[in-house]
Parts: sequence; C-alpha cells; structure tokens
Amino acid sequence: MHDNNTRVNYSRLLLENRLNHLLPNFHSLSVDMAGRRVVVFPSAAELGPVLASLVASRAEKAISSYGRFTLGLSGGSLVHILSKELPALPELDCSKWVVGFCDERLVSFDDPESTYGLYKSQLFSKVNIPDEAVLTIDSSLPVQECAEDYTCKLKKAFPEDEFPVFDLLLLGMGPDGHTCSLFPDHPLVQENKKIVAPISDSPKPPPQRVTMTFPVVNSARCVAFVSTGGSKAQVLKEVLEDKKDSIYPAARVAPTKGELFWLLDDPAAASLSIQVERPGSGEKL
Repeated sequence: MHDNNTRVNYSRLLLENRLNHLLPNFHSLSVDMAGRRVVVFPSAAELGPVLASLVASRAEKAISSYGRFTLGLSGGSLVHILSKELPALPELDCSKWVVGFCDERLVSFDDPESTYGLYKSQLFSKVNIPDEAVLTIDSSLPVQECAEDYTCKLKKAFPEDEFPVFDLLLLGMGPDGHTCSLFPDHPLVQENKKIVAPISDSPKPPPQRVTMTFPVVNSARCVAFVSTGGSKAQVLKEVLEDKKDSIYPAARVAPTKGELFWLLDDPAAASLSIQVERPGSGEKL
C-alpha cells in the first residue's frame, strides 16, 4: 500500500512538473469568478506602457468593428501616465477616437482642477484626436444644467444606446474607495436612471462636479482601473476581496457584458491575498 501511494505521489509530481513546463504562466492567470483580471506591476513605470498598449489594442478592435473608438477618461495619476505613454506608441492614430470624461469638476478649463484642461495641455496637444471628438462639459452652467447638457452631448454621441456603451473606460480609485465622483454613502451611488448626475456636495474639493452613473460605467465593453501607491492598499484589499455588500463605490463596478481590469503597482497590491497576474516584460493584456 505504501508503494502504491509513493507511485501515485510520484506520478502527480511528474504531471505537475510537466504542466509547469508547458504552461509557465498558468498559475499567474487571474480571471476570477467576477470576470475581472487583477494585474500587478513592480511600479507605475512598468504599468504605464502596458496600459497604453491596452488602450491601443481596444481602439484597434473597436475601429475595425464599429468604425470608431469611444474612450472615457478620469483624472488623477492617469493624466500623467497616459500623457507620457500614449504619444510614445509608434504610429498611433487617434483620428477615429471619441473621448468623454467619467467625471469632471465644475471649474474653468484653465483651472488646475479641470480634468479636461490637464488632458488638453498634456495629451491632446500631442495626438491627433479631433477637437470636436472631445466631449467636454459647459463649465459656465450651474451644476444641474451642466449635468443635463453633458447628458445631451452623450446621447447625441451614442444615439442608439439607452445608456452610452463606451469601448473603454479608464477609472481611478480614491483612498476612500470612491470612483468617478461617486463617493461612499452618497445618494448618487444609488442613481440608476440618469446618465450623468450633478453633485454639489462632493466630500473631496471642489464640491461641484458632474459624474457618470453606475449604469453607464457598467455598460462599457471594457473598464480598467489604475491604482498605484501604498495609501490605497487596505481599501483595495477590501474592494477586491470583501466585495459582498461593500461600502466602497469602486466595488460596484462590474460590467454586465464587458471586461474588467485592475492594474496595480506593488505598493497598492501589498495587502492582497487573492491570486494576481504578474506580466513579464513586454507582455500585453
């Protein structure tokens, strides 16, 4: 009996070794039951080029299928990453891109808090996205009217959709677990009819903003979170590992028919115990 067990264990070891040889990345794959991929990089410097190639590959796919690529942008560290990495891609053609904003602060475009203003000066001046294809808010309007005006702009850009279906939304997450301008315990988290909602009491300044709602976010064909830095580590653990009844808005992002990526650096992922992907140099998503 002992000999039989020894032979079984030896055969199992041989099989595992053969699988590890044939499929060296098998254990790093992380498409979990939620349909998401959690991908970790040593630092934001390694994350940036992979994010840029993800944008480019989804753009190519969308243009071949639909004749255009619709992209929703967020602010924060994404501005710097995209402004550095997208123009560095060889032969990047953005002439068929349509760009919107997942949320926006109700400030003038020359204000340093303006997400559009930052992208205009740091990215849009370096790539060939047509000016008319960048969907901006009218910052001169009161916040309620601004949200209604931006809703009209999105409806015009997505005339066949009840809720706009973006090819790719790029999101960030704050240390409080908010995403877009959807904050923990705020009534807007429950909004399920509006496309764009106004917020005049944002816990994070400036207080007046407009934001896409969860029905829009979860209608996207692909959503990619980018989260870096150790200040996010504990909240990320709760968002990604304790998702049931989570108080964090970021945990509510779950595209109904699309892909979901979480792109993290090592400091942000430091508290995670779930299985993650760690791409090798030059790998693409």
